[in-house]
Amino acid sequence: MTSDRERVLVTGATGTTGRLLLRGLALHADVVPASRTADRSVPSGVRFVWGEPQTYVQALAGVSAVYLVPPTGVPDPAGLITEFVRLATDRGVRRVVLHGAQSISSSDPGLGAVQRALPSLAPEWAVLRPSWFMQNLVGDHHLARTLREESVLRTATAKGRVAFVDVEDLAAVGVAALVGGRLDREVVVTGPEALGYDEVAAVLSSETGRKVRHVSVDEDSLAASLAPAFGPAFGRLLAGMDTRIGAGEWNDPTDEVLRVAGRPPATLRDFVRRHASELGASR
Repeated sequence: MTSDRERVLVTGATGTTGRLLLRGLALHADVVPASRTADRSVPSGVRFVWGEPQTYVQALAGVSAVYLVPPTGVPDPAGLITEFVRLATDRGVRRVVLHGAQSISSSDPGLGAVQRALPSLAPEWAVLRPSWFMQNLVGDHHLARTLREESVLRTATAKGRVAFVDVEDLAAVGVAALVGGRLDREVVVTGPEALGYDEVAAVLSSETGRKVRHVSVDEDSLAASLAPAFGPAFGRLLAGMDTRIGAGEWNDPTDEVLRVAGRPPATLRDFVRRHASELGASR
């Protein structure tokens, strides 16, 4: 017996967003999880490696929609991604949803060039541009490490604000973008409120019982502290983004989670309560 459900390819399927997308999409489509290790780590997964075209063909078999997570560690991924999208549409893919970032606009080089080209490459398309993830406070993110080890959030954002988004809300928007009505636009996905890191520390303190502090440093100091883990160039890039946050560049919440996914986005307090044990709650 054959399924009449759409077949959707999710690249980056073993990542934070990918795992949540798989769970949400399973109710609506036949999902093909794809990543460098998905053939070994995810049921029905296929191996997909950027820059290895032989892995593209199997991943695209019978697929009508694709969620694209750009390759990591590639300064200019435009060539790789546009080549793949052309192959995908030649093989019958109708809809392409690109995972971008609020910090990258279509006027930027690199991934921005893909965002500019996508409307002419895919019959139906969307670019999801999420704000900073609430999940950066847990796991292996550098903020999570200093929070866990020192009860400190160390940034160069000064009094700048960020409309942090829960990845679960991003995944809900991704599901709607892949199997719901066509969007054909960029979607800036944020949480419901813009918070400075002083306020983030206050929420963490009140909800976990820990005394969490925001330590504000300058861009050079932050870049130097990040360099051992990320290398000088990427450490400088991350620190520079903090400076841009401090200048108010990305401080406006949107209503896209409600508009596209049909549900209100989680607040940071909601997220902290849900992840209290991971955040070291003392009560």
